[in-house]
Amino acid sequence: MIRRLFTALGPEHDRALRRLLVLLTAAALLQGAAFVLLVPALREVLGREPESAWPWVVALAVVWTGYAAVNYPATLAGHETGTNMSRDLHHRIGDKVAQLPLAWFTADRVGGLGHLAAHRVVDIMSVPAHLLRPLVDTCVTPLVVVLAMVFFDWRLAVAMAVAAVAAAVAYRLASRGMQAADRHADAVHADAAGRIVEFARAQPVLRAFGRTAQGHTALDEALTAQHRAGRRMLRAGMPGIVGLGFVAQASFIALLALGTYLALDGSLGTAELIALLVLAARFVEPVMFTAEIGGAIRVAENALTEINALLDTETLPEPEVTRRAGGADVELDGVRFGYDGTPVLAGLSMRVPHGRMTALVGPSGAGKTTVIKLIARFSDPEAGAVRVGGVDVREMRTEDLTSLISVVFQDVYLFDGSILDNVRIGRPGATDEEVHAAARTARVDAIAERLPGGWDAPVGEGGSRLSGGERQRISIARALLKDTPIVLFDEATAALDAENEHALQEAMAALSRERTVLVIAHRLHTLREAGHIVVLDEGRAVEEGGHEELLTLGGRYAHYWRERNRARGWRLTGAGAAAP
Repeated sequence: MIRRLFTALGPEHDRALRRLLVLLTAAALLQGAAFVLLVPALREVLGREPESAWPWVVALAVVWTGYAAVNYPATLAGHETGTNMSRDLHHRIGDKVAQLPLAWFTADRVGGLGHLAAHRVVDIMSVPAHLLRPLVDTCVTPLVVVLAMVFFDWRLAVAMAVAAVAAAVAYRLASRGMQAADRHADAVHADAAGRIVEFARAQPVLRAFGRTAQGHTALDEALTAQHRAGRRMLRAGMPGIVGLGFVAQASFIALLALGTYLALDGSLGTAELIALLVLAARFVEPVMFTAEIGGAIRVAENALTEINALLDTETLPEPEVTRRAGGADVELDGVRFGYDGTPVLAGLSMRVPHGRMTALVGPSGAGKTTVIKLIARFSDPEAGAVRVGGVDVREMRTEDLTSLISVVFQDVYLFDGSILDNVRIGRPGATDEEVHAAARTARVDAIAERLPGGWDAPVGEGGSRLSGGERQRISIARALLKDTPIVLFDEATAALDAENEHALQEAMAALSRERTVLVIAHRLHTLREAGHIVVLDEGRAVEEGGHEELLTLGGRYAHYWRERNRARGWRLTGAGAAAP
């Protein structure tokens, strides 16, 4: 476990952790030496000349003073290391999460990540603060006692060594079942956490269909599984705790019986027997304590394994030397990509020229959003290349690529802060005037006027105080504030009303004169204003060109345009009538 602790903390904590281990080992050695000194001290006190025990008593006092002098800084170092470790582990997890490809963030992993950060880090925090000391004591103090016992009576030393081996075997056997049960329980807890979040987010749907009292089956099943996993952990842990305690107690009884036999046989004096039994009790004590905290130790071991597994997860490779883009045009060349073995893009080749708005059109599942994610390098293609300014995005460092691209997704998440704070995320160093200018372009000023507090009005967790269209306008303002040469819109106008959509269209048109703009488009106005249109179908670009040019071809785009025009003319009429 100590090796995994070093791995989880990283090299920057090696010195502090080694210092803690040295202090704890020194304290355990001094503690063991003090108990060893009890044997000659008690032997003299119980002998014919008690005054001859003074040298041993003085030596014992010196050793205990040394133990106290080492134990105090060791205790402080343990708590300090635990606190620093908790903070830095959260930072390491956060840094790692920021580097993971977007495809990693499946629903079950997101729930597990929350459980890892909230509970597993706390489990590990207890290692240096509370668990490392008994672990060191269990290994060092009995070893000192066994080695010292050789000088007093080799037979009792052999018996103690056998007892130590038996305790180690019992602990190892108990650990296997407990670790397996804890891993299963952790997976169940992560699933239950995800289901609770899902249940909270699904309240509008559940209440709309009258599912308020019984909730939904997935959550009930997850909570039931969580209860079963807890009981399974108890069943797996109790035999180990009881077994290790039984071995420790049986070892002490065996040592007591052997010492009594040797005393009755005349080969061991009564004073020596009493002193050696005190030593034997000290030998058994740390083993008993380990049995009591064995469950916590095994839980911490599993937590370390899980955190190290996350930290070892492969991220998108970064080049040693970054290449600078030679422009702002975007090209996909023979790109193949899929999710969990299901192909989405099948050799897609297309261009997004600079200085024009390019509209991406196609049916659901054609891969439109995937194209945007690959350009922003949320994942790497399985084959082919994505180039920005003639440079493969895999040859650019992440910070260099992201400095060129702004993305506006259809699903917008806002942080629990003010309107101004959420817009400023686009460029934290921007002045208030620049933030307000970008916000006004996206019509965010209307939101500020509506809410109490204006620009400082809180948006709520995830933007819960705002409508979908208002959240999208803030997201657009972020992209405008970032002011990058490439802007990617994932149907940014989907949740906007006609007035705000018109304002955004004007902003997009202005952007496209100076930037590379790619829009996933469904609105007819967006398609008409686009200078370049790419039609996707089954993961390929089946048509590419201008609006009038594609209409003249009479292909997929022309059919799509006619259907959208026809749908725009639909209206509701009285019963029994139909009006297209």
